[in-house]
Amino acid sequence: MVEIRDLHPWPSTEDEAVAIQTRLASLVRFDGAPAAVRTAAGLDVAYVADELIAAVTVLDVASLSVVDSAVVRGVPEFPYVPGLFAFREAPSLISALSKLSVTPDVLVCDGQGLAHPRRFGLACHLGVLTNLPSIGVGKTSLGRYEPPGEERGAWTPLRLDDEVVGRALRTQRGVKPVFVSVGHRFTLDAACELVLRLAPKYRLPETTRTADHLGRSAAR
Repeated sequence: MVEIRDLHPWPSTEDEAVAIQTRLASLVRFDGAPAAVRTAAGLDVAYVADELIAAVTVLDVASLSVVDSAVVRGVPEFPYVPGLFAFREAPSLISALSKLSVTPDVLVCDGQGLAHPRRFGLACHLGVLTNLPSIGVGKTSLGRYEPPGEERGAWTPLRLDDEVVGRALRTQRGVKPVFVSVGHRFTLDAACELVLRLAPKYRLPETTRTADHLGRSAAR
């Protein structure tokens, strides 16, 4: 079972949300990945009209089979504001995490970690609230990067405000890279290694793919 730390109230204004991110960013840790990552949770949110569907799948990393999952339907209580996406999606994702019977070794978020204006994206936020290791794997970049080589595993630094905040990582030859950044209690090297393990066939890791599929199935 995933335990959630009560570190802040959910804000009602942008100023309150920015203040929370600024304060909690100091709690992010970079002390390395777990000694062994056996299970990884994928987190994804789908939208249907005015409703959101938060889906979490837990995968056995060795076999990439789903060993646990949870879905929560809800209504966004915070507007869409760039840089404050976590306040729109995190409450429902936290509810889904709390329904799991398996506590994952790492959270793999469909979004950003340190690659964020205040260095506190969704992966950082969920990592700090759960105190679980977490990483962000974004489909689009938040920062500048040079295209990595075409071979699988090639990467280049992702920079924001002249600071390296992640990597553009090629998970498959001939496809667009994904954008990996640390969320909490992980290193960037270990995060990229894990993403490659989770993406043996496709651009996106199986954690994201299975969570996306679960959310879409629940929406039908």
